Parts: sequence; structure tokens; C-alpha cells
Amino acid sequence: MDFHFLPILMSDSRAYFDVLSQDCCSTHADVAEGKMMSSPGLKVKGKIFAFYHKSAMGFRLGPQFDPELFGISAWEPLSPFKTKPPLAGWLMVKEQEKKEWENLITLSLEYTRTLA
Repeated sequence: MDFHFLPILMSDSRAYFDVLSQDCCSTHADVAEGKMMSSPGLKVKGKIFAFYHKSAMGFRLGPQFDPELFGISAWEPLSPFKTKPPLAGWLMVKEQEKKEWENLITLSLEYTRTLA
């Protein structure tokens, strides 16, 4: 990633996501843009592994992932359905933690590549 514009991008979470998305797609031939419930995201092997929604990013990191070990405190489980439990292995990481988004995209991509 070109870090020259990072301070500007960090002030706008959607613009920052867009740059991270473009960088990931250009760096990894098997990654493409996709949608997760109408939100822009990234996919590998036809599976969404990260997406942007309402100033936060969702990541497929697996049920064993512990955000606290990475110093991430502004997160919550992905719970898109009112009458169903949260989606196992998915986290929503809030805008306050966007400095971690790039690393989490990489971890999420690596995890999703292991899924059948």
C-alpha cells in the first residue's frame, strides 16, 4: 500500500476501505470484489472474507480468533438477523480500530483460503 496518503484516508473510513480493497485485489490474483448483504466486500474462492458496513468492517476470522490478543477492543460479533444468533467466526471491527483493518484483511484472507 502507498502510505503517502494514509493520514487523509484514515479520516474517511469508506475511502480507507476502498484503498485496502483495491490493494488486496491487485496484490492477490485470487481475490475479487464482492457483496455481503449489499455491502462492498472482498472474496476468495467465491467466499466473502471481509466487507464494509456502516463505518465498520466485518471479517471472517474463525471461531478461535480472539480480538483481545490483537489489542482490539472496539468489536462485536456479526449479528445481522434479529431472530438468529450471531454468525460464528465473524467479527465487526469498528472504525476506532481501522488501523488494524489491513492486518485483519490479511488474517481473514488466510483463514478463508483454508475453508473447503
